[in-house]
Amino acid sequence: MTSRFRLTVAALAALTLVAAACGNDDDTSSDTTAAPATTAAPETTAAPETTAAPATTAAPVPVSSLDFNGDGVVRFGVAVPGPRDDGAYYQALVDKVTAFSAENGFEEPLIVDMIATEEAATEMANIAEQGVDVITVGASEIADPLADLTEQYPDIFWYCNCGAGYPETPGLAQSGDDSSEISYTAGYATGLLLQAAGETSVAFIGCCDLNFEKEAYLAYEMGLKAVDPAFTMTYIPTGAFPYDFNNTSGATEAFNAALAEGIGAVYPYLGGAHEPIVKLANEAGIITMTAGSSKGCERTDVSYQMQVRFDAGDYLDTLLAEIQAGTFSEGQTRVFKVGLDAEPGANICDPTPDQQAAMDAVYETIASGALAGDFGAIKGQAYSAG
Repeated sequence: MTSRFRLTVAALAALTLVAAACGNDDDTSSDTTAAPATTAAPETTAAPETTAAPATTAAPVPVSSLDFNGDGVVRFGVAVPGPRDDGAYYQALVDKVTAFSAENGFEEPLIVDMIATEEAATEMANIAEQGVDVITVGASEIADPLADLTEQYPDIFWYCNCGAGYPETPGLAQSGDDSSEISYTAGYATGLLLQAAGETSVAFIGCCDLNFEKEAYLAYEMGLKAVDPAFTMTYIPTGAFPYDFNNTSGATEAFNAALAEGIGAVYPYLGGAHEPIVKLANEAGIITMTAGSSKGCERTDVSYQMQVRFDAGDYLDTLLAEIQAGTFSEGQTRVFKVGLDAEPGANICDPTPDQQAAMDAVYETIASGALAGDFGAIKGQAYSAG
């Protein structure tokens, strides 16, 4: 173990003490479903209730513990490929880092958003050159340069919510999840809401039929049809290849066309274009859901009927706790599993008792491994096309 790694563990242990006390204040107030003991709180599929002390009772993290470059201040850097205020996947990480920095009197984080894949190496090197101590990377589409950057800037602590498929890299802490598991719960929850509303169809609006999108919508459709085989899902690509999840005009056109066809729900599997579609769904009075965020049910400016949780901020909290416990280290990837971990999976914002019982059963089924063969087949179909 290097001296730098020992410092990192000690520093992030201190970081975790405050994150545990205040980070979960952002979570929804309802309980979380999971059969296994490792899940935080049984009963429902919502994010767990926080039992930690309020943020005001936690001691601030000492500057010295996170000041890796020795300049007397602590500054985080955040790199995301979409807008920092998308209300979805990217904003979850941005909000977590911003809140933590403010709560501890650190420097304002350096946030660089809308990073194009081809500019990722340059943009993240620019962040690294500006005196940051920790860099958090929000998605795999800008992660290719990290193997080189972690070697070039070894005194920075690097974290990436890279998702499934990104290789373990020395000097890089990662989190990931299983999209098939999460998407199945999303489809099942949507099916329950369609059933209650007397509707039968849903539009899954995405980018450009990328492999990971295929995995998501195939598993989503499987979950949807588990409620009623007559339910239908249509995938609609709206962006330019690759990684254009921010094409609001294309997504709006797709939504309007789907609405004219009589959809009862829409899953805006998008980045910067996510929230504009949510607002259109609200205007139309149809079911909609988050794409990553675990904070949708508590929103008051827009209305979500579901939240599909693969929240980078939630993952970061847990990852830091496991570093403190000595069960996770740089160079490793922490995979979050539906039914085994509290963080991932869909939940209905205001479920009936019957709906909640059905979602509880789905989480237990996934945790048991009973659907592993089906999920493996979906992955094979999604990624075999290249």
